[in-house]
Amino acid sequence: MSRPPYDHVAFIGLGLIASSMCHAIRAAGWDCTITGTARSAETRDIAREIGLCDRVTDSAAEAVEGADLVVLCVPVGAMGGVMEEIAPHLKPGATVSDVGSVKGAVIEAVTPHLPDGVWFIPAHPLAGTEHSGPRSGFATLFQNRWCLMTPIEGTPEAEVARLDRFWTGIGANVDMMDADHHDLVLAVTSHAPHLIAYTMVGVADDLRRVTASEVINYSAAGFRDFTRIAASDPTMWRDVFLNNKAATLEILGRFTEELFALQRAIRTGDGDHLFDYFTRTRDIRRGIIDAGQDTDAPDFGRVGPDTSKAAPAADTPPAKRSQGG
Repeated sequence: MSRPPYDHVAFIGLGLIASSMCHAIRAAGWDCTITGTARSAETRDIAREIGLCDRVTDSAAEAVEGADLVVLCVPVGAMGGVMEEIAPHLKPGATVSDVGSVKGAVIEAVTPHLPDGVWFIPAHPLAGTEHSGPRSGFATLFQNRWCLMTPIEGTPEAEVARLDRFWTGIGANVDMMDADHHDLVLAVTSHAPHLIAYTMVGVADDLRRVTASEVINYSAAGFRDFTRIAASDPTMWRDVFLNNKAATLEILGRFTEELFALQRAIRTGDGDHLFDYFTRTRDIRRGIIDAGQDTDAPDFGRVGPDTSKAAPAADTPPAKRSQGG
C-alpha cells in the first residue's frame, strides 16, 4: 500500500465530484482520514448513512480542522464565501484546492482570504455525469480523464507536485495550464456546448407544433444527448456562465458566425460546403475517440433494453459517463 499524498483530506460540498473522490481514495488503498460537510442537512444525513466520509460535520470549520488538503466542491459563486469561512480554521502548511469549471474568477474570489502559509492550487477534473448528490459518486469517475491544474505564481513546486500525485493516484491524467487559457479552452469544450444544449431543449419546449409527448417519445440521438447535458445542475451552470463571461461570449460569437455560414449553405443549396464542413468536424470526433476520451461503441455505448434494468456494479456510474465541466 503506497503512502497517501495527504493524511487528512476534507471536502466542502458532497456532490458527484466529492463523493467520487472519496470512493477513489479508498479504492487507491490510501490510509487517510476523510472528513466532509455540505450546506444541506439532508445531504449530510445521506453522506452519514452511506458512510461516505470517516466523519461528516455540520460546519465547514469543523470539517477542515487539521486537514492537509481541503477541496472546495461548491458552485463557483460560493467559493469566496466558503474560503472566508474556513480561513481561520486551516492548518498551517495546508493546501486548498477546488474542482470548479472556471479558474480565473475562483482565483480572484479565494486568494484574498488565503492565510499566510496556506497554499491555494486551483484544479478542475474534466469528468462528470448529469447526476448529483452524495449517492451519485463512483470510484472510477476520474480514470483516464484529465485534471487541469492552474497553479498560482509563487506556489512551491513541491506542493504542486504533491497535488499532482493525489490526482494521478485516483486515476486522472494531469496537465498544467494558465487560468485564462483554461477558461477559454473550457468555453469551447464545455461551457458553450452546455449553453447550446440548454437552448435547443428550450426551443423544443417553445415549439407548440411539436407536442411534449412527441419530443419525449421520438427523441433521436442528437436531441436525447442535448437533454442529458441540459439535465446538469442549474446552480453550477448559472455560476459558470456568470463567472466566465468573456471567454463564453467570445466562443458564442464564433459559433454564431459558423451557424450563419451553414444557414447560407443550406439556403443556397451549397452541398460542397456542408460536406466539407461535416467531414472536418467528424475528424474531431475521431480524434476524441483515439485519445481515449470516449467510445466508438454502437449507440455511444449505451446499455441496451435487455440489460437496462440490471443493477450497476459498485464502481459503475449510474448512467453513461460524460465529460463534464
